[in-house]
Amino acid sequence: MAAIPRLLVYGATGYTGKLVAEHAKQSGLDIVVAGRNRERVTALGEDLGVESRTFALDDPEILRAALHNITVVLNVAGPFRHTARPLMDASIDAGVHYLDTTAEYDIFAAARSRHAEAQAAGVMIMSGVGWDVVPSDSIATHTAARVTDPVSLRLALKLLSATPEEAQGLNLFSRGSIVSATEGIGDLGVLVRTDGDIVALPEPRTASFDFGDNGPEEAVSASMGDLITSHFATGIPSIEVYVQAGQPLPIDLDLSTLPDGPTAQEREVGRSKVVAEVTGRDGSVARSIIDTPTGYQFTQLSSVEIARRVLAGSFTPGFQSPSSAYGPEIALAIADTQIKDL
Repeated sequence: MAAIPRLLVYGATGYTGKLVAEHAKQSGLDIVVAGRNRERVTALGEDLGVESRTFALDDPEILRAALHNITVVLNVAGPFRHTARPLMDASIDAGVHYLDTTAEYDIFAAARSRHAEAQAAGVMIMSGVGWDVVPSDSIATHTAARVTDPVSLRLALKLLSATPEEAQGLNLFSRGSIVSATEGIGDLGVLVRTDGDIVALPEPRTASFDFGDNGPEEAVSASMGDLITSHFATGIPSIEVYVQAGQPLPIDLDLSTLPDGPTAQEREVGRSKVVAEVTGRDGSVARSIIDTPTGYQFTQLSSVEIARRVLAGSFTPGFQSPSSAYGPEIALAIADTQIKDL
């Protein structure tokens, strides 16, 4: 680990990676930008005036050497199924903290499985330091605290809360996010947590949730990382996650024709929301909602904020969720984020 705290952003030349690297530099962090394409990584390092490192992830010795004098790795290189595991392995081996911005369920499960190794190495492993899962993890923990002996949790995510006029023609996703969200998704099925165990459903469930916009809206169950993080943070044995219907990923589009991601103006449009519903053993129910800037806006702020805290020595060794490490207030540390009890 570095004598002077240093952050390495892997995948820094991607759409989200550039946003994160630029914000980390503006925040005064000592950063290194990294990735696999030497020309692009070097150019970005020169633009930001920071060190750049180019390396692939298929050689453990090269990978460990690439983490020399690094305190925290922030992995922003999706699809994470190709990048997270080797970077986790190398980080634990090198005594370096590992963070990523994944929304892929299997990566959360992989991170959770490294808990004992990370504890022994004295480092923290945290997946989902962006919009998924910082707001949902925070609202789950906040709402669970309002109920005595909570036994079930339902989370509902609304990616974009905007008027029809605002949403018309809006590009919500980067190319990388689309690939990360759709590659191999059919292999998972629809997962829920029941009495502590992860269970595959025969078909998706639907439910209605009120996000405070147009009355109750239909949502569809989805296999999200909250099945891992919220269980770790709250201990609630039964968890379901839903995503508001009507905003599907553009799976069938030709990615080569799409822009890298939303423009700066598009990132400012609308809000993102998560509703949490927690039921206690006595049948009591608590509901709360978190209202945040939209995904990429939130992610560039939350990932750097969490990295900043770890660099400053605020961390708990082992696998952690955002709220297990920093409490539900971690989401409120992001500008223009509010929690409301319903």
